[in-house]
Amino acid sequence: MDLIACSVLLLLPFIWACFRLLNSSSRHRRSAKLPPGPYPIPIIGNILQLGQNPHQTLAKLSKTYGPIMHVKLGSRDTIVVSSPEIAKEILQKHDQAFPLRMTTAATRALDRHMTSVAFLPVGRQWGNLRKICKEQMFSTPRLYANQGLRQEQLQRLLQYIQECCVKGRAVDIGQAAMVTAINLMSKTLFSVDFAGYDAGSCEELEEIIRRLMRAWGAPNLGDYFGLLGVATRNSQGRKTDLLEVLLEISDANQAELTREEMKHLLLVRADTTAGAVEWVMTELMRNPQVMLKLKTEVRTIVGANNQVEESDISKLPYLQAVIKEAFRYHPPGPFLMRRKDGDDLEIKNYFIPKYAVILINIWAIGRDPSIWPNPHSFEPERFLNSEVDTKGHDFELIPFGGGRRICPGVPLAQRMLHVTVASLVHNFDWELEPGNAPEDVDLNEKFGLSLQKAVPLKAVPTKP
Repeated sequence: MDLIACSVLLLLPFIWACFRLLNSSSRHRRSAKLPPGPYPIPIIGNILQLGQNPHQTLAKLSKTYGPIMHVKLGSRDTIVVSSPEIAKEILQKHDQAFPLRMTTAATRALDRHMTSVAFLPVGRQWGNLRKICKEQMFSTPRLYANQGLRQEQLQRLLQYIQECCVKGRAVDIGQAAMVTAINLMSKTLFSVDFAGYDAGSCEELEEIIRRLMRAWGAPNLGDYFGLLGVATRNSQGRKTDLLEVLLEISDANQAELTREEMKHLLLVRADTTAGAVEWVMTELMRNPQVMLKLKTEVRTIVGANNQVEESDISKLPYLQAVIKEAFRYHPPGPFLMRRKDGDDLEIKNYFIPKYAVILINIWAIGRDPSIWPNPHSFEPERFLNSEVDTKGHDFELIPFGGGRRICPGVPLAQRMLHVTVASLVHNFDWELEPGNAPEDVDLNEKFGLSLQKAVPLKAVPTKP
């Protein structure tokens, strides 16, 4: 037997194994096809179809192609989900198959994806940071201990609005809410104020935060084309308040919490709370009957001569309904992003490729008429006597995410948002600037990691 024949005989088992493997994979792909979607242009895929507001574009496309849809963004397979049932299946039933949040070139710039609890894969390091968040940052005792600090900041906000009231000057609701959110968090975390309400004192810090949110949420060629992604990665180096607690943990055990991880833990999303306050006030200005009903509740329960406190939130069901309705119609972020890991997967008889990006379109779910009657009408009453909440268990309303990767800062954000809105309504009446009618209040969005108002809301406070 010659050398060639011997070689073929030796390779036969290997060839047969490869054939079986390929055949098995082929059968799997034949038994489950990719979800439907728009036809992709060679090389660039469907990128040009996204426009300036991808969440809106994808919501429209889902009406044609269904609640689970496949689009090609450059070289990346992307599965867009706009159904609470499928979102639940991904975030709960198949949670382990989607252990990673999608990272972009912007989030990788300073190795944020390697040190931030928001982007780390599920594992020991991620678990340690989540534990610190739960037990040290956002636990009920910790939040209760710092309640006085937050109350102090609310008083500063009300004093500023009172000055505007006396002068008959309009308040930029978003900017005032941003200053308050920054100081509420800085007081809780560091026991110091970071910003002031006087003109210019907060503008630079506010702009930095908003630009970060836009940069982290903005598309980048390296995110869609694998080779470009490798080429564009940046390799830059890496008591009574929370900072002291984290320093103690870090000093005691660097393996549990490094200084770099600590910095990322403290990068809390002030823009989310500020943006939510602005959207709530926007809808209240657009819907005077809702504003009146909320005023009546808050002023009746709290009392004319008292100030709103965090303990009052549970006694204000209409306030809670207003906040939920705002989250439904104006979610803090348009998408929940996950990345498929490991083997291929089948969901709803559709093939989900390995390493596919999953976009759960929260914005689309919140405006789906099959889930919400009159979805484009702001109706807090839909949440009265309803058990639907925002804790990540009801997948038709998941503004903070769901499953194991739900935002750990929810307890603090919820307190801040509810008490800020209630205080604004309790202490002042609000009017639009002369010449503006409620129906003219702008609702356009500015796309990013969080959804901001494109046109700031300005309203004139008056004494009730």
